[in-house]
Order: sequence, then structure tokens, then C-alpha cells
Amino acid sequence: MNRTNTPKGYTLIELTVVVFLIGVMLAVSIPRFRYSLITDNLKSTTRRIVGLIKGLRNEAIREQKIYLLHFDIGSNQLWIDFDDITREEREMAQEKAFRLPSDVRIMDVWTKGKGKRVDGEVVIRFSKKGYVEQTVIHLGAEDGREFTLLLNPFLAKIKSYDNYVDIY
Repeated sequence: MNRTNTPKGYTLIELTVVVFLIGVMLAVSIPRFRYSLITDNLKSTTRRIVGLIKGLRNEAIREQKIYLLHFDIGSNQLWIDFDDITREEREMAQEKAFRLPSDVRIMDVWTKGKGKRVDGEVVIRFSKKGYVEQTVIHLGAEDGREFTLLLNPFLAKIKSYDNYVDIY
């Protein structure tokens, strides 16, 4: 049996090509993971608001109460109360308000019949049957990304768009 001198291993060119390809793949994929995996306050805030709205609809139907979702655009926070609440309870609800992350802001809120508000307080009313005023909520992040949430009066589904959409 005659052994030939075949080199075992990789050449420098092969190693260089592999390292280069890995580098290109990382350069393309890491910026996408930055927003989706690490921390994306805009997406998580949007999901939290959608969950809150769905929960309020269900609660209004179950408890047969009129619930109110308050958006304070200036202070970038929101809270919940209901129609026949005392003044003290309303103040306590406002003190427990959910404050949006510092890099996320409420850009504006549009409600049918009241128009677009870019400052102050906006109240979205949930009826005892779970109906809600037609509403468009725009959220934005410091990096320029925007989300639009569309609430339909009679549909339990909330439409979400990953850009600024004028529905009205």
C-alpha cells in the first residue's frame, strides 16, 4: 500500500472565503435582530396597548360597565377607569397610569366625531356591549419608526400597521 502525499486541512484561501462569508451574513442579520430580539420598546408597547384594549372590551361586556381608556399625549401615559367612578378612585387610577418607555411616544389619537388630537387628553369609551368609538392611535419611536392602531366600533379585531396610516 503506497501512501500519497495528500495534504490534510484547508488552504488559506478557503479559510479566508469562509470567514468573509460569515462576516457578510452577520453584517446583514445583526441590525435586524437589534430591533426584534434585543429590545424593541415600540413593538412591545404596541402589543401591550392592543392587549389592554382587548381586555377592556371583554371586561366591559363581562362587568356590564362603561370603561374609559385615557391617553394623556403630553405626559405620554395611559390609564383606565369606568363611568361611575368616584373622584378619588379616578385620581388613584391616574396615579397608577402606565407610562410609555422614554423612546416611545403617543404621536396623536383620532376619534370619529372628535377629530385628531396631538396634545392633551383623549378618552376612548368602551360600551357595555364592548363597542368602541372608531379610533386611530399613532405611536412613534425616537428612531423614526411608527405604528398605527385602528380600532373598529363593532369588530373585536384591532388592525396594526407598522407605519403611519391616515384612515380618516
